[in-house]
Amino acid sequence: MDLTQNKPEHVEYMVEKIKEKLRMMNIGAIKSDHFDHNMYEELFELYEMVMKKPTFSPSEMEAIAAELGSLKKA
Repeated sequence: MDLTQNKPEHVEYMVEKIKEKLRMMNIGAIKSDHFDHNMYEELFELYEMVMKKPTFSPSEMEAIAAELGSLKKA
């Protein structure tokens, strides 16, 4: 899958993988259709960073959640 291309199915894939990796408690609150497709590059960068790290501190998880929130549609 070429995630460098801005496609709805790629957004969905990345959001699901981020949620899996972080094991977020409120999974229902984060859905791929909530994201602004104009912010695809930022989501892709966040996805790459999350996939590279094996674990996250609580403060890192908060920062990632905040970043996901900033990428949501207004």
